[in-house]
Amino acid sequence: MNSAASLAAGLPVGRLSVRCLVVAAYAVPAVLAWALAGGLLGLLPLAPVCLGLAILYGLYYGITEVRGMRGLPAPGRRWQVPQTMMIDASPSRRVVVWGSVLGPGFLTRNPYAGFGMLPLVVAIAGLAGPWAAVALGACAGLAHGGARAVALLGDLRVTAPAVAGVPSAPSAQLDLLLKAVYARRLDGAVLLVIAVTAAALAVSYF
Repeated sequence: MNSAASLAAGLPVGRLSVRCLVVAAYAVPAVLAWALAGGLLGLLPLAPVCLGLAILYGLYYGITEVRGMRGLPAPGRRWQVPQTMMIDASPSRRVVVWGSVLGPGFLTRNPYAGFGMLPLVVAIAGLAGPWAAVALGACAGLAHGGARAVALLGDLRVTAPAVAGVPSAPSAQLDLLLKAVYARRLDGAVLLVIAVTAAALAVSYF
């Protein structure tokens, strides 16, 4: 089971302890990793450069995603958790491993370009001081790790009928594709908003 979605099949449904484990496994490593990244980015004099990059990045990927264009692939890695780490692993261990890897989001592929904007925004927060970058980094980690955890818990609810022997709806794949399209367009719209905000900040800063 070398897939984060496969965790849903091995977890009991409806237990509060399971939900807390999933949220903690994803959110805690994400908050720590992003807070550390925020501290490093806040200490380095990268804010002015990242401000310009945020404008260009947000405009390009924002327009690309909103209009449904192919464009350049979103920056990121294609590394996956080795299957050997999952062999004979209990569901709890798989949750912790996947949460530690997917929660922060630095090691694996992210399908949307919005993730690449997060380090730029955290670095820009360094204009207000290193602690502002740390705080924003921790918030970014909480949002990213929490969103991944919520998505997994959603998979758990969706796959529960199939585990019980009830066939899934034939339109499930179509629904997933439509959700991916809507999510990509929403991601692009957010990128455009950030780009415009960064441009306004650049005008006032320079």
